[in-house]
Amino acid sequence: MVIRGVNDDELVDLVEFAKAVPAELRFIEYMDVGGATRWSMEQVVSRQEMLATLERRYGRIEPIVEDTSAPADRYRLADGTVFGIISSTTQPFCSKCDRSRLTADGTWYLCLYAPQGVNLRDPFRSGATPEELTALITGRWRSRTDRGAEERLALRERSPLVPVAQLRADPRLEMHTRGG
Repeated sequence: MVIRGVNDDELVDLVEFAKAVPAELRFIEYMDVGGATRWSMEQVVSRQEMLATLERRYGRIEPIVEDTSAPADRYRLADGTVFGIISSTTQPFCSKCDRSRLTADGTWYLCLYAPQGVNLRDPFRSGATPEELTALITGRWRSRTDRGAEERLALRERSPLVPVAQLRADPRLEMHTRGG
């Protein structure tokens, strides 16, 4: 994640590192999922700011137009280097999101911002058939209405998503525990 005042001065260094490895780099806007990080909107470096910084060093950056469900918008430098930016804070993509998270204890979260998940462990351990599990998963997925990032963006005052006291009671509410 790119965080203003922490690592926003390292974008070019990271691109150069990715070129040397080689790897396709992803930048992520600092997200306010959880509450232990003391997130604030002032710390968010937007996609536009990242592109402007990189354009000052590399010149024109070409967007790669593609039909994909990946969360990153991809770009190409003049030398062919490709990188991506996930701008879920300033330009959420909830309506196109096809991602979910399954924790190690069998809780399935349909959105990183979801306050609770679906318990898949108990049905699995109690002998649910593959058809029953499929029905549970597809039924919940089809009926989901999660728009967590869009809802957060619309708020005038963005306090932490989950207060620290609540995180202590249920650490799975912090994004990094969900594989985010």
